[in-house]
Amino acid sequence: METGTGLRGSASYEAIEDESVPGEGHAGEAGFGEQVLAGADVLLTGRLDLVRGLRVGLITNHTGLVDLGRGVDASTSTIDALHRHPEVRLVALFGPEHAIHGRAEAGERVEGGADPRTGLPVYSLYGETRRPPPEALQDLDVLLFDIQDIGTRYYTYVWTMALAMEAAASQGVRFVVLDRPNPIGGELVQGNVLDPAFATFVGLYPVPMRHGLTPGELALFLNVEHGIGVELDVVPVAGWRRDTWYDDTGLGWVAPSPNMPSVESAAHYPGTCLFEGTNLSVGRGTDRAFQQIGAPWLAHEELARRLNARRLPGVRFEPVVFTPRNPGDGRFGDRSVRGVRLHVTDRRVYDSPVAGVALLVEIQNLHPDRLTWRVSHFDRLAGTDRLREGVLAGRSVAELTAEWPTQIRAFQEAVRPYLLYQ
Repeated sequence: METGTGLRGSASYEAIEDESVPGEGHAGEAGFGEQVLAGADVLLTGRLDLVRGLRVGLITNHTGLVDLGRGVDASTSTIDALHRHPEVRLVALFGPEHAIHGRAEAGERVEGGADPRTGLPVYSLYGETRRPPPEALQDLDVLLFDIQDIGTRYYTYVWTMALAMEAAASQGVRFVVLDRPNPIGGELVQGNVLDPAFATFVGLYPVPMRHGLTPGELALFLNVEHGIGVELDVVPVAGWRRDTWYDDTGLGWVAPSPNMPSVESAAHYPGTCLFEGTNLSVGRGTDRAFQQIGAPWLAHEELARRLNARRLPGVRFEPVVFTPRNPGDGRFGDRSVRGVRLHVTDRRVYDSPVAGVALLVEIQNLHPDRLTWRVSHFDRLAGTDRLREGVLAGRSVAELTAEWPTQIRAFQEAVRPYLLYQ
């Protein structure tokens, strides 16, 4: 499959040959010696025909940068690159959760306004509405999406994309995804597939916890298989392969949200994010958010011992003590927290959702009187109420995850026609 070309969402695409299932695959370097270039760079250097002379809207944030290969400090925002381009008419901006500058905390309401550098109107997609309003689209010919995702169902950026696709379809506006790499690779698909009865903004469509797709691939899949029906183009990443993690691309890492400081945090997020639906800390307010979980009352040394005794592939558990400073979730600020830190020992086989379930099971075993649940939020994240109810019923990790491989195989088969990368 050629990269660097716009791809139509109504077409069928060459499937990759690998038959990856959870626990298989490997990390690698950028494919075939090519430089990895994000879709925004490819647009500006080879696919300007998609926007030339058109009235353009852009959904983006601080991760929308071009020429990241020179280092983050030397990069230019996609906003500025398009605004100053003589052949592009950038007329409106749209900001997702965490705002267009990326500094708002999770769940914090985002207001619209004007971009201070360009003077362009900025429409909030995390305020009164989460989809572009009709009046914001009526003067557009094309709506671009350029945001770095992290490959996990709970992360809201791709659902902002999906809602914007729906809005664009209703107004007859063409939609273009400027694709970016999946930072935790595209080989492994893990966790359960969301039950549509639990669809929310932390999971709008039935995809797995770790979906293994880029935003462009997910857009192609949703557009056809779930009937969005927008006129869709994807500008693929050049030089990226499914076995390539972000730290092997040569691109500079920009934290996509305030508590996603590294690829390591992104690797654990598909499992540890579930604890946002409990009364434990996920490490917000530390430099290792989502790499550790804990509470002042946690028997952390015994918990780490029990988890390591399970010999889960690709991960090690370390008892730690940490102190959250100004945590955005308000949990245990300036208090000493007993926790467990997760360390990836082999990213080729590490299954973070299974590790998250193992943590839940062992904490329930150790502290049935202390572990509490934010029931509706946990079930939204889990995409089902069966996981929480199963933990409370004393079911084993194997029992709780028994249906996951079947769900994953069905999902992989469904998305195969929309995969863009070898």
